[in-house]
Amino acid sequence: MAAARPSGRRKQKLKWSKLYTFSCLRPSADDSSPNEHLLGQPGFSRVVFCNEPHLHKIKPHKYSNNYVSTTKYNLITFLPIALFEQFRRVANLYFLLAAILSVTPLRPFNQVSVIAPLVFVVGISMLKEAVEDWHRFLQDNKVNSRKVKVHVGNGLFVQKSWESLLVGDVVKVTKNEYFPSDLLLLSSSFEDGLCYVETMNLDGETNLKAKRSLEATLSLDEDADFFKFNATIRCEDPNPSLYTFVGNFDFEKESYPLSPTQILLRDSKLRNTEYIYGVVIFTGPDTKAVRNSMRSPSKRSRVERKMDYVIYLLFAILTLISLISAIGSSFYTKFDSSKMWYLRLRDDHEDLFNPDDPMFSGFLQFVRSLVLYGYLIPISLYVSIEVVKVLQAMLINKDINMYDETTGKSVEARTSNLNEELGQVEMILSDKTGTLTCNQMEFRKCSIEGISYGGEVTEVDLAASRRMNIDVERYRYSLDGSDSTGRSIEMFDLSTADDGTEKDVLGSHEDPKTVKSRTSNSRKDSITKGFNFRDNRLMDRMWIYRSNVSDMMMFFRVMALCHTGIPVEENGNDKTKYEAESPEEVAFLIAAQEFGFKFCQRTQSTMVVQELDPSSGLEVKREYKLLNLLEFNSSRKRMSVIVSNEDGEIFLLCKGADELADNGRTYQHVTMMHLSNYGEDGLRTMVFAYKKIGAPEYEKWNSEFTTAKANIGPEREELLENASEVIEKDLLLLGAVAVEDKLQKGVPECIDKLAQAGLKIWLLTGDKKETAVNIGFACSLLRHDMKQLHLCSSKESKSNQQMKDVKEEILRQLQSYNQLIINEENRNDAPFALVLDGKALELSLSIDLRKHFFSVAMNCDVVICCRVSPKQKALVTRMVKEHSGKAILAIGDGANDVGMIQEADIGVGISGMEGMQAVMASDFSLPQFRFLERLLIVHGHWCYKRISKMILYFVYKNIAFGLTLFYYNIFTGFSGQDLYDDWYMVMFNVLLTSLPVISLGVLEQDVSSDVCLQFPALYQEGQRNICFSWKRIIGWISNAILTSLSVFIVNICIFSQSSLDKEGNIADIEHIGTITYTCIIWTVNCQIALMTSHFTWISHLLIWGSILCWYIFLYLYSALPPLYSQNVFHLFTDQIGPAPMYWIATLLVVVVSLLPYYVHVVVQRSFFPMDDHIIQEMKCSGTDVTDTPMWLREQEKSKQLTQIGYSARVDAKIRHLKEQLHRKRKSIYLTVTNSPIYKTVVRRDITTLH
Repeated sequence: MAAARPSGRRKQKLKWSKLYTFSCLRPSADDSSPNEHLLGQPGFSRVVFCNEPHLHKIKPHKYSNNYVSTTKYNLITFLPIALFEQFRRVANLYFLLAAILSVTPLRPFNQVSVIAPLVFVVGISMLKEAVEDWHRFLQDNKVNSRKVKVHVGNGLFVQKSWESLLVGDVVKVTKNEYFPSDLLLLSSSFEDGLCYVETMNLDGETNLKAKRSLEATLSLDEDADFFKFNATIRCEDPNPSLYTFVGNFDFEKESYPLSPTQILLRDSKLRNTEYIYGVVIFTGPDTKAVRNSMRSPSKRSRVERKMDYVIYLLFAILTLISLISAIGSSFYTKFDSSKMWYLRLRDDHEDLFNPDDPMFSGFLQFVRSLVLYGYLIPISLYVSIEVVKVLQAMLINKDINMYDETTGKSVEARTSNLNEELGQVEMILSDKTGTLTCNQMEFRKCSIEGISYGGEVTEVDLAASRRMNIDVERYRYSLDGSDSTGRSIEMFDLSTADDGTEKDVLGSHEDPKTVKSRTSNSRKDSITKGFNFRDNRLMDRMWIYRSNVSDMMMFFRVMALCHTGIPVEENGNDKTKYEAESPEEVAFLIAAQEFGFKFCQRTQSTMVVQELDPSSGLEVKREYKLLNLLEFNSSRKRMSVIVSNEDGEIFLLCKGADELADNGRTYQHVTMMHLSNYGEDGLRTMVFAYKKIGAPEYEKWNSEFTTAKANIGPEREELLENASEVIEKDLLLLGAVAVEDKLQKGVPECIDKLAQAGLKIWLLTGDKKETAVNIGFACSLLRHDMKQLHLCSSKESKSNQQMKDVKEEILRQLQSYNQLIINEENRNDAPFALVLDGKALELSLSIDLRKHFFSVAMNCDVVICCRVSPKQKALVTRMVKEHSGKAILAIGDGANDVGMIQEADIGVGISGMEGMQAVMASDFSLPQFRFLERLLIVHGHWCYKRISKMILYFVYKNIAFGLTLFYYNIFTGFSGQDLYDDWYMVMFNVLLTSLPVISLGVLEQDVSSDVCLQFPALYQEGQRNICFSWKRIIGWISNAILTSLSVFIVNICIFSQSSLDKEGNIADIEHIGTITYTCIIWTVNCQIALMTSHFTWISHLLIWGSILCWYIFLYLYSALPPLYSQNVFHLFTDQIGPAPMYWIATLLVVVVSLLPYYVHVVVQRSFFPMDDHIIQEMKCSGTDVTDTPMWLREQEKSKQLTQIGYSARVDAKIRHLKEQLHRKRKSIYLTVTNSPIYKTVVRRDITTLH
């Protein structure tokens, strides 16, 4: 059995081994590492004892464990950090001072009434922080408790949690599992130590990366082989660089240099390989993935930060009136003490009123006033906001419209601190792969010999056709301006195709809705994953009846042979599944299979294809000898295979970028137009070409290529590339293919709504430029009439002088682009898109170019950054935030997006296919990108207006209440006397006014969710910060001052000039205080009723219930024995309750106090209405039902200034079609009028007339 094992393994490995000529040469003991001299120096001091993890538990080689945390606190740091977070709020800091003063003789109130609210507020806020961090801890535990097989000795591997891993542990990772830490690859299920890794979590790329172990460790391919395994690794210290690694592997008295080829990074996934063995090099916080992330920052919303300044303003008002009270008290004490002889101020020697030292008495009164007027500062504001935000987060989490049935997941607000920030977002920085796309490729269209196949119309074309009431696809064919034979054939073929094609695609005389439904149904009919192609001219073997069968066969052969894929399994319906380095290759193999060219088998030197023979109609297996495989690289932008068929003929089959079409045939121009159309539809395109090679030519070239392969110097890759370019010349164009990087459901519609809401969108991706641009078209970020500004460097920068030259080149491009934008800024229809790669981005963000870059980028409608690293994503986010000052939202789904998510004002993670790293680092998580529309436009808009109204109301009610104490102090000669009972003071914020404001913050809606989505421009109120501007803040402070004056003056005028009841009793301080307090309670609760746009039974219950609670409290409190109720004993039941003047005065004061606000609202809504006011009135009057055109017209207004998105793209398409129609009509008119027949007819008519 032991002898049979290797041969069994070799059988499966022949499918993958030795296929890649461009991969680095296998390292051996003879190779010398250019960085070997660095080992042992600072930054290169790490030593790993393989299979001896116990040595890393003690110094000097003790390293961190594999536990990873995204929490803000731990048991030790929670109390100091949480307290710091609470007391950096200026209001809490003030009340801490007031609490300290409350234990001194200067206190105006009972000390419990001051300390208890502070403890309650701070305690609730800290409890909320603790609960939220606990949830982060639980999610961390999910990751840390994942299992992996670890060698425990004697060749035995057992399951252990990730967090228990130590440096030096040998682990076994199986197919489709994530790597638990950074590993050195020792061996794999393939004989040559090859394995395939998906790094989507790290760099966003979906194509697989090939990794290969050292030859020295290939024999370690069974569990038992590790019984006596020992080795030492000397390497670089932990660092964030994903693409570099320096180290040596000492094994069996030999030293082998290590490179990134042998390193498997945490959070990448093992694919297409049954298992690998690896040794842990870096753990937990030392891993490169974690080093690319950042600690969870403490984020505060813009509203909350501005609220601090409002508190500063209130504190300034408090200081001012305290100073006035102190100065007034000093003057009264010094100059009027003789008039107040009955107080015996000189005999009592009280410091507060000492005529001998009025300055000191004034200072003490100032300190006392700071506490007395403290109710100007709303201590319950913060805790009320905390409670409201938690309830808002619960409502967001429970929104059934943001539940994804496919995944069973819904939106999750992972922190509630930023709810209102959702309503002020101005820019979105988005990842591409897994965020906008599904990571699924589908074969959609192809062009063969100038004829386009797969005629499905895009959604944009359908929308344009509905608006213009035309058949857009027929016009697309007839307006391209091509008179080539290929195009004529194409038009003929399409016109003669059967109903299944023509009607589904064109629907020439049918209702557009029917066309759309049929098109949609055709997509649903697709039963083959990865193949969404419909054209009866090619399907069901119909292509064999065409005149150009030989070229079609060659086209399908390129599709079936030019790739790196392998067949992995057979389905029950005789369909084969494939795996390859890139998802595009899988889509090509599936398409080739559907067209009758099924790739069946691969060995190291042969490829077998089951082909459809057109002459017999039978399927025939043909074997091709694989002579060479020339891998794709970024400079050649192509991939080729050289094969020989059974007759000994040698062919080079090539696929690559559009440049291949330069050596085309008569249909080259038409093919290029097809590529342009496919690109506009958002599809990834690739050109197919081939050439036949003579045997002598091939032998000569192969000799040169073999020599280049044998070279082990640094010029090896350059020699291989030059050799490849020699043979890849004079290719014959066959056609082109288009695959769709399938977007998530609803992405274009979501982007359209976000654009109408005034948000700018930047796309940050690790993919290549062509892919990013295609996705930009697919999701309607780009459109065909948009001017693309490409920022790139034409040369490498290896020296300082070259770096300077490249910077100057970038600067010249930026200056020219900036001038171009300035020259066309007065044009309404001049959208710009900036496209740049990672190298250009890195240079553009340097200190000397940063200003020029943002001058261009911020004036573009969309920016697409390609080939960016995780660090660059975070850096861009930080720079955009600092430069623009705008609220930034970053959204992504992988570990490579964590830095960006944490750096943004709001981080959103997609709980998709790339693990939970992005979600754990995010503030909000979504199952799909499309839910961002509702999260921002509905919940963001609501939360912003709710929190804004809530804060303004708090400021209003506290100023209105607190200033009555100041007025009474003036009225009583600056005595420092409090007007209200201590328990009144406590109950004001705790019970009697706190609940209605919570209902306002949780349930208020200016418009419904449907209206928010119909009028996304309403979202711009938050971007302009209309609801929490300084103008509005000062307005509410002024309203509060008027209210407090009205309440105090009217009450004093009424009750100081007349008796309280019919028996002639006059009102004393307890009566005035209780009556004034009653008026305050009524006024502030009626004010919140006037502010509320959306009433629920909860709102009514809390508003009117709060007023009722005051009377219940007053009745019960005054009924207590005098020991507890003191001067309030039977005050309500026996004194003010039976007095009609008490009730009349309350009604009068409430009306007078609310009249200014009511007048303001009437004037604003009548003469200066805001957008939401107009929509509210239309909804209330039923205009949305009775006058539908008016309602739709208001909706269209929000789309007028939109330059990106589905709607803008449709409008651009319509303008384009109209221009083409106009040109076509003009051309026809000129053709007719210039024709001899027309001139003859005109002359004849003129002659007849004469």
